[in-house]
Amino acid sequence: MPKRKDLNSILIIGSGPIIIGQACEFDYAGSQSLRSLREDGIETILINSNPATIMTDPSMADHVYLKPLTTKSIIEILKAHPQIDAVLPTMGGQTALNLCIEADKKGIWEDFGVELIGVDIDAINITEDREQFRELMLKIGIGMAPQATATSFLKGKEIAQEFGFPLVIRASYTLGGAGASIVYRPEDFDALLSHGLEISPIHEVMIDKALMGWKEYELELLRDKNDNVVIICTIENMDPMGIHTGDSITVAPALTLSDRTFQRMRDMAIKMMRSIGDFEGGCNVQFAVSPDEKEDIIAIEINPRVSRSSALASKATGYPIAKVATKLAIGYSLDELENQITKSTSALFEPTLDYVIVKIPRWNFDKFEGSDRTLGLQMKSVGEVMGIGRSFQEALHKATQSLEIKRNGLGADGKGYKDYDQIISKLTIPSWDRVFVIYDAIQMGIPLSRIHEITKIDMWFLKQYEELYQLEKEISKYTIATLSKELLLEAKQKGFADRQIAHMLDCYESEVYNKRTELNVNRVYKLVDTCAAEFKAMTPYYYSTFEEEIEKPDGTRYVENDSVVTDRKKIVVLGSGPNRIGQGIEFDYCCVHGVLAAAECGYETIMINCNPETVSTDFDTADKLYFEPVFWEHIYDIIRHENPEGVIVQLGGQTALKLAEKLSKYGIKILGTSFESLDLAEDRGSFSDLLKKNGIPYPRFGVAETAEEALTLADELDFPLLVRPSYVLGGQGMKIVINKEELEAHVVDLLRKIPNNKLLLDHYLDGAIEAEADAICDGKDVYIIGIMEHIEPCGIHSGDSNATLPPFNLGEFVMQQIKDHTKKIALALNTVGLINIQFAIKDDIVYIIEANPRASRTVPFIAKAYKEPYVNYATKVMLGEKKIKDFDFKPHLEGYAIKQPVFSFNKFPNVNKNLGPEMKSTGESILFIDSLKDDEFYNLYARRKMYLSK
Repeated sequence: MPKRKDLNSILIIGSGPIIIGQACEFDYAGSQSLRSLREDGIETILINSNPATIMTDPSMADHVYLKPLTTKSIIEILKAHPQIDAVLPTMGGQTALNLCIEADKKGIWEDFGVELIGVDIDAINITEDREQFRELMLKIGIGMAPQATATSFLKGKEIAQEFGFPLVIRASYTLGGAGASIVYRPEDFDALLSHGLEISPIHEVMIDKALMGWKEYELELLRDKNDNVVIICTIENMDPMGIHTGDSITVAPALTLSDRTFQRMRDMAIKMMRSIGDFEGGCNVQFAVSPDEKEDIIAIEINPRVSRSSALASKATGYPIAKVATKLAIGYSLDELENQITKSTSALFEPTLDYVIVKIPRWNFDKFEGSDRTLGLQMKSVGEVMGIGRSFQEALHKATQSLEIKRNGLGADGKGYKDYDQIISKLTIPSWDRVFVIYDAIQMGIPLSRIHEITKIDMWFLKQYEELYQLEKEISKYTIATLSKELLLEAKQKGFADRQIAHMLDCYESEVYNKRTELNVNRVYKLVDTCAAEFKAMTPYYYSTFEEEIEKPDGTRYVENDSVVTDRKKIVVLGSGPNRIGQGIEFDYCCVHGVLAAAECGYETIMINCNPETVSTDFDTADKLYFEPVFWEHIYDIIRHENPEGVIVQLGGQTALKLAEKLSKYGIKILGTSFESLDLAEDRGSFSDLLKKNGIPYPRFGVAETAEEALTLADELDFPLLVRPSYVLGGQGMKIVINKEELEAHVVDLLRKIPNNKLLLDHYLDGAIEAEADAICDGKDVYIIGIMEHIEPCGIHSGDSNATLPPFNLGEFVMQQIKDHTKKIALALNTVGLINIQFAIKDDIVYIIEANPRASRTVPFIAKAYKEPYVNYATKVMLGEKKIKDFDFKPHLEGYAIKQPVFSFNKFPNVNKNLGPEMKSTGESILFIDSLKDDEFYNLYARRKMYLSK
């Protein structure tokens, strides 16, 4: 039976600003869902307050409402669109679901005759109410850990007395494990119980007997109205129970389960899904398995919606879960839908993987000084990366190379820990770098049995690590001249980077690369095809690996490569890697628009990125997707294979920008602004000379490479001083210091963390107003797309400031200086494409803080506020297809748009929440106001200095 005829107009609820626990995987799900509905000719209405995402792009839905996610907004939209037949709330994470349930309780859906699709409120209530869920599981014969519900402090104390320690406290109806904790000692219990009861919106907690050291698994399921169920992906957590799945290293397919247990787990998952209600769509089930030969299975929880893991499962298998779940919600059955990858088989099938994927979370603890860095039941990571390889070892290496933390993979880079006590401590207390510390422990000679005893990580994974170390030891016996082809090929098949092999052989990376080329040990590309090549896949989604040569009967030797190079002119867009503070989803928005604009100009588009949460890594965004680390060696091999016209680096944030020098050195064309101009803007000395030459004011500054030089400079520049390292993103390491003691301490600390860095010391303009401008330049003309004024004073990072578009109290004289300076700087830097310039305004003089000739964090915000596709225009300028004068700019905004940062401090309760020059926000929302008399603006303005820290 095909789709329902009575659904012609559907409301989708988005997930709002990005916070820890709910990131852009829901933006990806929502984008897929909108496209899925459009394919069926259904009118789409979207509400989402996040301006940085592709989901809220005008091209995604018929009507986009950038409004606060409240029932008040829902009522406004339903009044404006009486034609809405149904609401689909399962694509926007817990935020959308909670809003949907609130609207349901208030009778809003009933009042407007709107049907809920893709979700069953009763199913949600059963899964969120842990007591009900427990009773249901016991009724259908599914085992669970001993647990009980407490709705009061006293009841909680009684349960603890009955169960004994360690215990797990979980708050009901919360997101990302908020309010959850493991309690090992009775003396910690009272405070953690109070916290859990307080944070739960219904003041209820579930107390479980802790299953410490048990193995953890997740299954992603889909079900249609005919009760067909498919299991799309089985994900195994390398970290045992006790660490939130969002903070765990995970692998797919499951690698250490016996087939017998896997089949039992499948049956249990299907039984659980069927028992909680009669709904169509996605579902995520989590299990714990005992680490002995009995392999007892216990259910942890079930989420009857698209989950955080759905994006990962979609990218891991190539099966677009959100897209299919949407089709099921509007009445299709699985056997009526085509498999999006093969285009010839049906969606009623279970993917088979002939590769391994490893997901590693990306943390940002450096932004939360004093934060508790222990990993536990509350999610703390801000993003994630995924590596695809032919083996666990290759995928693990690729994932570690994707993290953007200056590591080249596991071991062999001289950056490991050498202190026994420190290694034991880091293994005992799970920390963000434990994935590296395991290698250091093996290198030190700590037995695997001891590592297993401490971490409870399955012995199979530890043996994989040990094999890598044995290989490193073996290779280290040779020199570049004596290393055999067999050993080199084995190292590459296990994921070691050329840089790591060079470290083992004590030679240059380029020498290893040349040796590989000479011995024909070259990367080949394989398709992610969902069915292990059983059917021909039509979707160009690739990962790289190394293979032995195959010999034909006539004696010729070759290596099989699935990636066929066409004769079309091509461009490569470098993605932005994992989400982190300072570089979030806004760069994914820019990359997607860059790809679409290049396609409009007739280019074959090639996307390179390793972030599983985003739209840029969807298999049908670019003509070809290489799901690879944004890491020099991988990029260079793809470029040599594809031979593009050039590479776009200015849309992928600092990740892509950092590779510009290498690309330039190797003679690869950078489209748009050249490396020399990008470098000039980063080099404070040269940039200041450029400003001086053009008669543009800037704060007095100096450059120091030692604490001694910094102290001498301080006498010249006067306090307060703004100290910052060069070539960093999101204000990393920036601080305002007010005396010599503070200056010395900060400089010593910075040079310890970032050795050999040039530090910039600026005289800080106390009390100045901060503003910024974004512009497009074609080398001759400059068009300013937006000028924003920050509500907070100068000294708070632009990403953490509330900012208004257009400015609200800069006079004509100041505005003219901003416009003149922007045009002069863009032309002096030979900008081709986008540029962002930040200003400090004091006594009506506009000083330049910095210029970045690339897409900035604010470009998507300005594009949404003015309803103009600025990234599309800028990309066409970079490609040389268009000039500024070819565009008909028609920005439209009534009143003001305010960019409001959103913080995730609730995950780090003991952290200093003061704001300063280092960015701390994880996301943002947009607020439209008609006038400055609006109460919300008044409140923001009144609080503007409250959090300023020096």
